[in-house]
Amino acid sequence: MHKETKFAVRFTLETPIVIENLRRGNVEPPGGGSTMINRNRLARVFTIWIIKSTHMKSEKISELTTNRLSVYLRCLNDLAVAGEKTVSSDKLAKRFHLNSAQIRKDLANFGEFGVRGVGYTIETLSDHLTKILGLDKEHRVCIIGAGRLGTALADYHGFKKANFTVAALFDSDTKKIGKKVGGVVIFDIKNFASAVKRDKIEVAVIAVPAEFAQAVLERIVKAGIKAVMNFAPIPLKASCDVKLKTIDLTTSLESLSYFLAKPLGENNLGVKPKVKGRRK
Repeated sequence: MHKETKFAVRFTLETPIVIENLRRGNVEPPGGGSTMINRNRLARVFTIWIIKSTHMKSEKISELTTNRLSVYLRCLNDLAVAGEKTVSSDKLAKRFHLNSAQIRKDLANFGEFGVRGVGYTIETLSDHLTKILGLDKEHRVCIIGAGRLGTALADYHGFKKANFTVAALFDSDTKKIGKKVGGVVIFDIKNFASAVKRDKIEVAVIAVPAEFAQAVLERIVKAGIKAVMNFAPIPLKASCDVKLKTIDLTTSLESLSYFLAKPLGENNLGVKPKVKGRRK
C-alpha cells in the first residue's frame, strides 16, 4: 500500500478540519520530513476519500434525516444570533428538546464535524449543513394557483431566509393575471413552460383544487421541473425522477382530532405502555 494511502487509512478521518490543517502544515505524516507539496497531495487524498464516503452514505439518507438536519440548522442559527460560538450535542439537545444520540448519528452520515470535549463550532457546522441541504445557492420557486393559499405562500417572508425565492405565480383566471402579490407577478398558466425556462425555476408548488392537481403536476414535469410540493388534498402520481412532497393540512388536522377524541388515559400523555411478561 502507498505511504500516503496508509496515512489516510491510519487516520480514518472524514473531516474537513484535517484537510485545512494539512494545508496549513499543522499535521505531519508519520516519519516527519513532509513538504508543502506532500501536504497538498495528502489533502487531495482526504478530499477524494471524503467525497466517495459522503456519496455512498448519501444514497441511504432518509427524508426524515434531512428534515432533522433542517431543524439542527435552524437551532444553530438561533445560537449564533445569541452569540454562542460552540455547542455540544447534549447542550443542543437540551436547549431545543432534541435527542443527542440522534444528532450525532445524523451528522455522522456526512462526516465528523465535532471535537471531543469541545463540541461543534457553530459557524462551521452551520456552513456544512447549509451546503449539505443545498441552501448555499438560491432556488427559484413558482406557485401554481393564486387563490388564498397560493397568495399566502407567495407573501411568506420565511422562504427568503432559507434561500428560496418565489419568482412567479400562475393562474388561469384572467382577472388575476398581471396583478402582484408581495411583489410577485401572477402569470397566465398557458405560458408556464416558457416562464419556467426564462426565470430558471427549479421548484414548483401546487396550490390548486384537488380536481386540477394531477393535470398541473403533468404540466410541471413536462416543463422540466423535478422538485414539487403539493398542497392539494389528493395523492398524485409522478415519475421516479421527480421528487414529490405532499402536505395535506386536512389529514394533519384529522389526526389531531383523533387525539382529542380519545380519553385522557388513551392518548399516550404520560401513560407508560403495559409490558407483558414472558411466559416461562
